[in-house]
Amino acid sequence: MFQNLKYEVKNNIATVTVNRPKALNALSEEVLEELFEAFTTADKDSEVKAVILTGEGRAFVAGADISQMVALTGIDGHDLMKKGALVMNHIEEISKPVIGAINGFALGGGCELAMACDIRIASVNAKFGQPEVNLGIIPGFGGTQRLPRLVGKGMGKYMMMTAEIIGAEEALRIGLVEKVVAAEDLISTCETIANTIMAKAPIAIKALKVAVNQGIMLDLKTGVALEGEACTAPFCSEDRIEGMNAFLEKRPAKFENK
Repeated sequence: MFQNLKYEVKNNIATVTVNRPKALNALSEEVLEELFEAFTTADKDSEVKAVILTGEGRAFVAGADISQMVALTGIDGHDLMKKGALVMNHIEEISKPVIGAINGFALGGGCELAMACDIRIASVNAKFGQPEVNLGIIPGFGGTQRLPRLVGKGMGKYMMMTAEIIGAEEALRIGLVEKVVAAEDLISTCETIANTIMAKAPIAIKALKVAVNQGIMLDLKTGVALEGEACTAPFCSEDRIEGMNAFLEKRPAKFENK
């Protein structure tokens, strides 16, 4: 199905693995296109309730494919940045939760790919950075926007301006990842988190993603108004009735809108 990815669905979880280990899973144009297709497939598949994104070998994604980029013209580079940003936006915006299993190097476009996930779980071996200034460019797949939103304006500028590579524990400290685990526990931890989320009302998870992803770009008052609109569909659903009745009856909820 894919030349540069592994795609597997098991127990309602789609696992997408970037599979170019000899190139440290660098984001070529072909990889970007396949990522867009894989996440479209997962979003449309009613069997899939959550997605885990990871990399094969010792890298999550070590960056964009510089061997391709070096020959690009300015116009070509602009088009590549637009394509990469489109893919990151798509991953962020699909209706299902996306968990990044950051197994190793997540540099440049790889760090941007990780930041497009809803939740990031890092192996102790993970390394993060936006070293684009070393190449005479800046992050172009959304890094200048997502990184400051996650770690703060000052720390975001520090990482991008110095090109410093940080380890998993520092990434946890600054809020770039949500949890750090042993390498051998990475996928099972992500699966446990996915199963926890999948036990909740899907319509609520979908609405929550919209409210957070869109609201964070708005002023507080407008964001709260957006939240109010996002609340409507879950509140009108059968899942809301089931969830509230289950709470009152002190039993686990059995959500049907899946």
